[in-house]
Amino acid sequence: MFADLHLHTHFSDGTFSPEEVAKRAWKAGLSALALTDHDTVDGCQRMVAACVEKGIEFIPGCEFTVEQGGHELHLLGYCFNLEDVDLQAALLKYQEVRRNRVHEMVVRLNGLGIPLKVERVLELADCRAPGRPHVGRALVEGGHCYNLDEAFRRYLKRGRPAWAPKAKMSVAVAIELIHGAGGVAVMAHPGITRMNEVIPDLVAVGLDGLECFYTRHSTAMTEYYLMCAERHGLLVTGGSDCHGDSKGEPLIGRVKLPYEFVGKLKSAAGAMV
Repeated sequence: MFADLHLHTHFSDGTFSPEEVAKRAWKAGLSALALTDHDTVDGCQRMVAACVEKGIEFIPGCEFTVEQGGHELHLLGYCFNLEDVDLQAALLKYQEVRRNRVHEMVVRLNGLGIPLKVERVLELADCRAPGRPHVGRALVEGGHCYNLDEAFRRYLKRGRPAWAPKAKMSVAVAIELIHGAGGVAVMAHPGITRMNEVIPDLVAVGLDGLECFYTRHSTAMTEYYLMCAERHGLLVTGGSDCHGDSKGEPLIGRVKLPYEFVGKLKSAAGAMV
């Protein structure tokens, strides 16, 4: 039995529907999955129904953009109460932050002579958590870029002319929020973040786990983070970070987390409650 605990849908910056994710997970032979859209849980109810139909166990999740010492990190929250009032209020706040950032990026693109409209970006996004990929899709649609990679490379990556900063909650606040909703907090793709030195600090403020198995982690990276998790007494998770077709080939099935780690994740959340 295997799981994928890092998946996105069109409720944030993925292209697949919850039903398509569940269908592909079933074809990949997965027994459990988690939906971890950015700053939203809007797709979770549909994912529950889709997983029931396919006989797949569903783990509620969300990917939070956070800050530690002036650097951006991503936290994955799992097994929390989807109806938690504080969690919902925080997500609404950061969904508004995302929309404001889209506005700022479009203003910067307009200043470069690119006649992009905010309304079209939000229409393409069709969700409450829009982001840079939606701006990129609008650039491609308008003929300003050949593909999404070019849009990011020329305009949307950090340091490019249309990049705009985004307000982020602190790691400590995010972990407190996840714990308050009965969930566990996991550092996403540490091998990509390349901030190993902050892991002890995150543990000190309540970090529960590390995403050791990840599509872009080498074997050496995976082994290092497994040892790191053991050293700090952290949970182990893993996932493909599939965004549908928006980032090349669909990745569901590329990472298969042994189910034993899902059991430990659920036990930790149960103990916390």
